[in-house]
Amino acid sequence: MNAPLRILVVEDDPDLAANLVDYFSARGHLVDTAGDGLTGLRLAERHEFDVIVLDVILPGLNGIALCRRLRGDAGDTTPVLMLTARDTLEDKIAGLEAGADDYLVKPFAFAELVARIRALSRRAAGPRWAPRIEGVLTFDDENGVHFAGQRVMLSPREHALLAYLLRRRGEVVPRCDILREVFGCVADPGTNALDVHLTHLRRKLSGAAVSLETVRGVGIRARLEAE
Repeated sequence: MNAPLRILVVEDDPDLAANLVDYFSARGHLVDTAGDGLTGLRLAERHEFDVIVLDVILPGLNGIALCRRLRGDAGDTTPVLMLTARDTLEDKIAGLEAGADDYLVKPFAFAELVARIRALSRRAAGPRWAPRIEGVLTFDDENGVHFAGQRVMLSPREHALLAYLLRRRGEVVPRCDILREVFGCVADPGTNALDVHLTHLRRKLSGAAVSLETVRGVGIRARLEAE
């Protein structure tokens, strides 16, 4: 039996929020809600959640800005699934670049939403595939990596992606392998999610003696300068 999750729902549509609470609660999950972005931000900063379900269009502080503040100022790595009424590629990429781990376009099936947050919570909890590379890079259990005497926080998806690539370092890892093992997809969903997360990792790991190379048309190869 799946363990109950503590879920934060940030949604300004009261009917949808109530339906989500009823649906999650009936399945044993614990749910907190916020009807605006600022309230959602305060709840996320003060309490620990397994997953945050975050609408994009919110009063006070929109979902994109809220996610950026969580990932930046607060250093919060809680998995975020973003809800959006817009299904353009640009909107999806904007959410991923703000730090969201997944997205779902409205209207959606509640069963799919539950499956997605379950997958996010599993990836956040492990397995991490986390190698220990002496003198270069080490992972911790809170989505952090350590190198050159500093600690850098990653999102759960970034943490899993980096650990998986380093576990297979030196290989050109096919994109389909990465999508299956890290993103839980059997095919590329066409959102550029992998490329967005790689861009974030390269920026965060600048100076870490780790390179993540894109081999066009083939896949991704992780290299260490020491090897």
